Amino acid sequence: MRVAETAVPGAYLITPDRIADERGNFYEGMRADELERVLGHPFTPRQINYSVSRRNTLRGVHGVSVPPGQAKYVTCVRGALRDIIVDLRVGSPAFGRHQAVELDAGSGRSVYVPEGVGHGFLALTDDTCICYVVSSLHQPGTQIEINPLDPELALPWGFSEPPLISARDAAAPTAAEAAAAGTLATWAPAPARAPVPARAPVPESR
Repeated sequence: MRVAETAVPGAYLITPDRIADERGNFYEGMRADELERVLGHPFTPRQINYSVSRRNTLRGVHGVSVPPGQAKYVTCVRGALRDIIVDLRVGSPAFGRHQAVELDAGSGRSVYVPEGVGHGFLALTDDTCICYVVSSLHQPGTQIEINPLDPELALPWGFSEPPLISARDAAAPTAAEAAAAGTLATWAPAPARAPVPARAPVPESR
């Protein structure tokens, strides 16, 4: 698999190498050893979640307060989606910066989202299913929601008609409001890690 760091420090796009024949194809969706080499620390799955969405559903921007914190390994297992991560770590040199990529079941691509970084997506097809492999168990009351239409973030969702969005997401605070309220994580420099070859450039960053 090929791993490329995104415009958000500590977040990565993972693209598997497929082995194809007349039966179909095979690929590795995640390798713990490769991910640990890149991150400089283990990623230990504690829970696996799925969500299914109709076309033009907008979910996010979501995160988990630190502590407990939660890193995510995100894969589209059916359909297609426009995935956006945004740095919400107060004090980060990239605070407010985002990375947008398209994930689909055909490519098998995944995104690793570190603790303190927000995540959201727009479903591009009906019956889109997304899988989250996460590093901590669900704890009620620790969820963080940021308004996905925050004008200061100006996230490039790319919808051509008003998206289907939950009332909770629509009423969520902006990133600046959440930072002022003290609900966001604080930036901490990443631990030393092996350099990642720039083999897979990631487009659509800001």
